[in-house]
Amino acid sequence: MRTAPGRYLENRGHRPFSRSALDCMRKGDALCVWKLDRLGRSTKDVLMIAEDLHSHGIALRILTGNYFAKGEGKFFFTTMVTFAELERDMVVERTRAGLDAAKAQGRTGGRPTVITEDVLTVAKARGGKGESVTAIAEALGVSRATLYRHIG
Repeated sequence: MRTAPGRYLENRGHRPFSRSALDCMRKGDALCVWKLDRLGRSTKDVLMIAEDLHSHGIALRILTGNYFAKGEGKFFFTTMVTFAELERDMVVERTRAGLDAAKAQGRTGGRPTVITEDVLTVAKARGGKGESVTAIAEALGVSRATLYRHIG
């Protein structure tokens, strides 16, 4: 029985697509990824997947770089994987810092709410009179889900 190259991904929390894509690969195939950091979440993951592919005779093609399987190429590949993980971690850190700075300035992300205090007061008053949520939502021009989210 042939062992599929996706065996490393079992119980690793990868998306089902990654696992199924690797399970379909055969000797002589090539796995193409846009950037090295798209192959896995950590240096260990990328290295294990690359080794798994290599042991099954499957080529790895990184569209924004080169991959060499032997000798110095393996060293440079390992180094590039490490830098890709560092770059990813730095992007996450900068994004988190930016979101925290925006929050400290009183800005929040996401779509602006359509429910103002006045609309909420009207909705509660109409609900108190026994009007249905559907009728209130239609009259105020909002969805039922929005009303439920704000009224509780």
